[in-house]
Amino acid sequence: MLKTGIILSIAGMAWIAVVFLEGNRISEEFLLEPTNSHSISHDFAGSDIGYYKVFMPKFAGYSMFVQILDSKGNVISEQSINTKMSVGYFDYEKSGKYTVKITNVGKNSIDLQVEFGDTNSQNMIPSGIMVLVGALLIIFASYVKLKNYKIAQPDENI
Repeated sequence: MLKTGIILSIAGMAWIAVVFLEGNRISEEFLLEPTNSHSISHDFAGSDIGYYKVFMPKFAGYSMFVQILDSKGNVISEQSINTKMSVGYFDYEKSGKYTVKITNVGKNSIDLQVEFGDTNSQNMIPSGIMVLVGALLIIFASYVKLKNYKIAQPDENI
């Protein structure tokens, strides 16, 4: 039962990775000057969870401000970034063009790598259930093995 749980969990995690990699995404690399903004737009279909990943290869304590805008220009999500790499998620309800707008609020030019797309999370449900079943099998098999485990006690006369 333990081996079956491990195999199910590993297979489910691999399946989740494949489903995530099949999602639509775009990426760009650019230099952002102080107090300037850069926007990346992408078409999303249906309703799901979108994400953006901002990576600063030569990070030196810089600060960025990121906004997610829907097709009408409404702000869906916003975040201040002060780390070398940041990943953010947002829900989108309707099909349309969504935009990630990145603003350099610092005084130095920053080299950025940005990835923007959907997580394809609706297709991850079967693989997530597989991981859950595998984890429950691992827990149950471990409980059964440990339930009857006895520790040898030293002799009291020694």
